[in-house]
Amino acid sequence: MHAASLVGRSIAAGAIATALVSGPLFGAATPVSAGPNTFVEVTPNTAQSGSRVNIRASCDGGNNQQATVHSDAFGRVIVRPNNGFLTGSVTIPGSKAPGSYGVNLECQNGNTATTTLTVVNMSQGSQGPAAGGGGTANGLGGTLILAGGLGILVLGATFGLFGSRRRRAGR
Repeated sequence: MHAASLVGRSIAAGAIATALVSGPLFGAATPVSAGPNTFVEVTPNTAQSGSRVNIRASCDGGNNQQATVHSDAFGRVIVRPNNGFLTGSVTIPGSKAPGSYGVNLECQNGNTATTTLTVVNMSQGSQGPAAGGGGTANGLGGTLILAGGLGILVLGATFGLFGSRRRRAGR
C-alpha cells in the first residue's frame, strides 16, 4: 500500500472520529429516528429560555407536505418543505422552566420521530458589581479621588518651589 493512500485513510478516519466526538460537544442535535428517513432535530439542542431554535425534519418520502412538531417546551409548530427537508423555527418562551423536553414529529404519512430539547435558564445580571473607585464609578468616590490626587500634586509643587527658594536664600 502506498504512503499517500495510508495518509488519506488516516485523514478520513480522523475526520470521522472528529465529527462523532464534536457533534455532542458543539450542540448538534441528535435525532431519534422512527424509520430509515424519518427524523426530527432541534438546533441548538440545548437552548436558553427566550431564545429561538431551528427545527429540521424528514418524513421518509413525505417531505413535499407540511408536518407538525410539538413539544411542551414551545407548543405546536408547522414545519414546511425546504430543499428536501421540512424546516421551521420557534422561540422558547422566556418563562419556560429549565429541563429536558420531548420534541415530537407527526408526519401526514403516519410516520413519527422524537428528539430531546434541553432548556436552560441562566439568569443574567443587569449590571456588574459595584467594585473599585475608578473614574467611571457612580457617586462622589471617583470625584473625591481625582480632587485628592490633584491636591497632592499642587502641595508637592508648592513645597518644591519653597524648598528651592530657601536653598538659594541660604547660600
